[in-house]
Amino acid sequence: MFGKVEHELELEVAASEAWKLFGTLEIAKFVEKEMPQIFQKVELTEGDGALGTVLKLTFVPGIPGPPSYKEKFTKIDNEKRIKETEVVEGGYLELGFTLFRVRFEVIEKGEDSSIIKSTIEYELKEDHAANESLVSTQILANIAELAKNYLNKNKAPK
Repeated sequence: MFGKVEHELELEVAASEAWKLFGTLEIAKFVEKEMPQIFQKVELTEGDGALGTVLKLTFVPGIPGPPSYKEKFTKIDNEKRIKETEVVEGGYLELGFTLFRVRFEVIEKGEDSSIIKSTIEYELKEDHAANESLVSTQILANIAELAKNYLNKNKAPK
């Protein structure tokens, strides 16, 4: 069974500014620092932020979903401002998912506005269909909202 969920949020900064956060390892540092109620730890286990980089995400006990997993950067398109990660170890893979992909896309809207589009694509074994309820964009929506506030406070001067 295949599925997809999305979330979009308009940002009040240029797409290039938003990409500096979402297109790099800065987003990993940002969520660990700004979301201690969700992320216990975000560790760089392999790479330098380029394609093939692996992060281990460990969640605070009690957060719905798996306690931790490793994700790998499988696509980074600086021109189209798209970054994709896939779970490669633990977490959702242990819950019957054969694919769990997160995509961040920064879409230029105007000179000082953009949209952060967050997408989760997944494939789930039929006998684990009940675990589909674990797929939610809520954490991605929270990340987008915190990023919006952060980017607004730290806008590059004109």
